[in-house]
Amino acid sequence: MSRYLITAALPYANGPVHIGHLAGCYIPADIYSRYLRLKGEDVKFICGSDEHGVPITIKARQLGITPQQVVDKYHQMMKSSFEKFGISFDHYSRTSSPVHHQTAAAFFKTLYDKGVFIEETTEQFYDEEAKQFLADRYITGTCPRCNNPNAYGDQCENCGASLSPTDLINPKSKLSGNTPVLRPTKNWFLPMGEIQKSNDFQEYIKRFDHWKPNIKGQCNSWLSEGLQPRAMTRDLDWGVKVPLPNTEGKVLYVWFDAPIGYISATKELLPDNWKDYWHKQNNEEDNPKLIHFIGKDNIVFHAIIFPMMLMQHGGFVLPYNVPANEFLNLEGDKISTSRNWAVWLHEYLEDFPGREDELRYVLTSIAPETKDSEFTWKDFQARVNNELGAILGNFVNRVVVLSNKYFKCNMKTDKKISVATFDNELNKLLLSYTKAMKNFQFRDAQAIAMDFARIGNKYLTECEPWKKYKAEDI
Repeated sequence: MSRYLITAALPYANGPVHIGHLAGCYIPADIYSRYLRLKGEDVKFICGSDEHGVPITIKARQLGITPQQVVDKYHQMMKSSFEKFGISFDHYSRTSSPVHHQTAAAFFKTLYDKGVFIEETTEQFYDEEAKQFLADRYITGTCPRCNNPNAYGDQCENCGASLSPTDLINPKSKLSGNTPVLRPTKNWFLPMGEIQKSNDFQEYIKRFDHWKPNIKGQCNSWLSEGLQPRAMTRDLDWGVKVPLPNTEGKVLYVWFDAPIGYISATKELLPDNWKDYWHKQNNEEDNPKLIHFIGKDNIVFHAIIFPMMLMQHGGFVLPYNVPANEFLNLEGDKISTSRNWAVWLHEYLEDFPGREDELRYVLTSIAPETKDSEFTWKDFQARVNNELGAILGNFVNRVVVLSNKYFKCNMKTDKKISVATFDNELNKLLLSYTKAMKNFQFRDAQAIAMDFARIGNKYLTECEPWKKYKAEDI
């Protein structure tokens, strides 16, 4: 029996969950966790709300409330939606919890005490009207690579480029709309370029060869350019406080503290033996397998930055795999929370009570595993009627009707009806299904599962087993 720690990306607690989130990581992670449990593996499936970072404070400003009020509202909404939808988390936590703050601060302090960080005073953008330094996401401007006018200070979501705020053309503050000015401030940087050259990291990235091509491609693109030091602290008042003297107004970078949320959530679930799912064992073959399910916009953080953090801390296993999906579009357009162009999970659950599995089935059928895919209500209707109803539903109905008629619902019998005609076909399907699940190809695995129902219908139609049935033999 192997031990697995499965994580799904921590959703930002600044809005509800939509179908893009579900198709991207939550349904795939749930499918894989359920599959491993059925195989008898030791599995812990962890997630939680990401309650720090600039999107939270921006939402609070928009609504005229505190960041804590924002995260309290959306944490409960997301947790409830996941429960009603049937996502089988072993624990769903939140990064505002005391356990998380303690865990993240201690992790940072360990790296600081080991001399990992570079302490540096740099010039960063400051909003003179708002009277505060601007975190990356408080700054927008034109991307120098693709000319996207709405790039953020840390990343362009159009071309995927990693940016610094000073790279932007015509930068603007999201607080006031003014052009920010540069002022000196001190922060602590993770020396990613130095870590990239280390033997341990070079050995780790050999795993990319066995991962999905989209993950390997994006990571190799970053690595080929050469990684630069990245600040692990920010000038903000919302987040995990930097655990050092004279650091008022500074918190941990959200992408430093958020993945540590996987560790703190495991601690909450298993306070006495959480290390069994995170720490290296005496024999390498006994190491727990850490698997991160994410969307493509989080690949670098989970496949490069967090592993570097774990490596520098010491004692932790590194990701065994990081299966990432692409994006899901809606009716020919990109899902947009700002334009309210989405199918929100909590609204679906209210409008279609008891039909959670229909959405799960359709989203798995169109999962954006290798490229962006699209959800339409017309396709949803067709798949539910023509596949779930006409194939699986028909097979289940026929079996139930026949078992009621001939066995009076009592299936405790030694009577066997051979299906030898279909044995080879069934065995081939089972092998294909197992291979698809192992390779995180859940679209294919679900299609194969539907083929089992097709064969069942074919068997009933061609072999007419009721004709072979003899009541006196029962």
